Amino acid sequence: MASAQIMVVEDESIIAEDIQAMLETLGYPVPAIAFSGEEAIRKAAETRPDLVLMDIVLKGRMDGVAAAEYLRTHHRIPVIYVTAYADEQTLSRAKLTEPLGYILKPIDERELHTAIELALYKHQAEKKVQESEQWLATTLRSIGDAVLTTDAQGRVTFLNPMAEALTGWRQAEAVGCAVTEVLQLIEEEHLLTYDHPVIRALHEGEAVDLANHDLRLRAKDGGERPIGDSVAPIRDAHGRLMGAVMVFQDITERRQFQEQLIQAQKIDAIGRLAGRVAHDFNNLLTVISLYSELLMGQHRNTDQLHRYAHEIKKAVEHATTLTNQLLALGRKQVLQPIVLNLNAVLTDMEEMLQRLSGDHIDVVMELGSAPSLVNIDPGQLEQVILNLVINARDAMPQGGTLSLATANVELDERSARRWAGIRPGAYVRLTVADTGHGMDSTTQAHLFEPFFTTKPRGKGTGLGLSIVHGIIAQSGGHIAVDSALGQGTTVTIYLPLAEIGVMTRPASATSNPLLQGTETVLLVEDEEEVRAAVFESLQMRGYTVLKACNGQEAMVISKRYKGPIDLLLTDVVMPQMSGPELVKRLAPQRPTMRIILMSGYPGDALAPGDFRNPDVGFLSKPFTPETLARKVREVLDTPVPSAIPPSAT
Repeated sequence: MASAQIMVVEDESIIAEDIQAMLETLGYPVPAIAFSGEEAIRKAAETRPDLVLMDIVLKGRMDGVAAAEYLRTHHRIPVIYVTAYADEQTLSRAKLTEPLGYILKPIDERELHTAIELALYKHQAEKKVQESEQWLATTLRSIGDAVLTTDAQGRVTFLNPMAEALTGWRQAEAVGCAVTEVLQLIEEEHLLTYDHPVIRALHEGEAVDLANHDLRLRAKDGGERPIGDSVAPIRDAHGRLMGAVMVFQDITERRQFQEQLIQAQKIDAIGRLAGRVAHDFNNLLTVISLYSELLMGQHRNTDQLHRYAHEIKKAVEHATTLTNQLLALGRKQVLQPIVLNLNAVLTDMEEMLQRLSGDHIDVVMELGSAPSLVNIDPGQLEQVILNLVINARDAMPQGGTLSLATANVELDERSARRWAGIRPGAYVRLTVADTGHGMDSTTQAHLFEPFFTTKPRGKGTGLGLSIVHGIIAQSGGHIAVDSALGQGTTVTIYLPLAEIGVMTRPASATSNPLLQGTETVLLVEDEEEVRAAVFESLQMRGYTVLKACNGQEAMVISKRYKGPIDLLLTDVVMPQMSGPELVKRLAPQRPTMRIILMSGYPGDALAPGDFRNPDVGFLSKPFTPETLARKVREVLDTPVPSAIPPSAT
């Protein structure tokens, strides 16, 4: 590197000029000569030489060692010391400045040349290493994961900003400390020491995956959070162990997301079981309900018989409520949503909610100024509100404040990622907050589990919040709970904001108080008992009823029957051909035929549009003869649509 500029610092002018002459002979330009430490610092700042030949012993207040240290730390200019003699203490100080070499006076030209070339080469190599380290450090500081490195003895050598934030340690105070002190990890309530992942990686010389470990990081302030990722040993080019690097991250949100998914899977499994049970159970209840009503109608003068039939009816109603709760729990309920203004619903319920809460609780409503439109089953929405208000009331036995608030909000991608299954977009937020005793984290972890309750025996079923969770999830929303002991509880519900122009189901069109008719009804039901009970109920009210046990038989009857069929009343879930599939095949053949779908649990056979379309009636099993007759007249008395809409198929 013959073009390198070398500054000479020598207090003897003759020696300085001799060194300058040698350097120029060797091809090194000399931008400046300095005769003191202070002058060396000033001229180095002006000329920025590549190397400085520095006499150790200089006249003045600053000797060569002090000047060299300043040039190294402030300008990163390398130094070669030139000296004839120096005491032991001065040489010890000189070593601390990390010089690139020593040259003894009198100076030999060849030794000077060799020392300079070696020094320049070493400086360039160190510069590349420093640049590489700087690039690596910058990269590590900019990544989103926390990074911590140690030496082979497990002492911390580096923390990036994310690691500083998670551990609470600054790099300056952490460097040199044991990794078990800086990175305190807890597994199953035990503080890890010899089995610390970093120590294991150093001892075993292999990477350690944290995925299979339930680790919590205890920060310097005592706070804890779950972490995950991996640890790997660091080796040099010869395979020698140099230390370890641990990359980790706060997995609190990931853990919450996983728990939500697990909870959803549990609920889904319960839902499938509930659906299978409810399907058969509702068919039985339909038979009991229809025949008990028929019995009451036929024997109104027999008081005891009428009372027995009435008790049967009450039992059916109670069983129906339980079945609906079971389906709501598993998100399998057949909801019949309409567009509602949540603000209006809460306003209408305000007086009832105040009575329900009691005089010792203040009910405060803070409703948003904009219409909070949601597409939800009205009965289910009221059940959600009532359940939440009852829970809040029970949490404040000594009194307090119950607040209900609404707002239209926009969830961005970051906010939506906090919960499983919710997407960014416009939502209506309902907040129900109390000033009660609150809950600890253990209780909150089980809140939505079926049959989990904190109430005394006999005071609660443990189904309330599970049912609320099921209704909200089935309606496309999300529910979250925030609580702490002694600080009350806040339940937040997000429901998709509905459009004003969405069509809602019209009110009943019937005006016939007798609920009778002479039209022809094609009844399709695979359960013989249900089919017989529905047949008798309709026939007693004057209808001509054609019976079929499945879709194929219904197609044959329709083809052979020459008269008009005014109404198709079909079960949804049937073997071989489902109700919607039958509608799809039969409706084009009889375009004026009305349609009612009935089911105790439709499963996957019923698309949302099949029961949300106002041109398609829906009957939820079990039903009474009056409910059946009213729905039949409602559908028959509705004007015929110009065409069967696609959603009805």
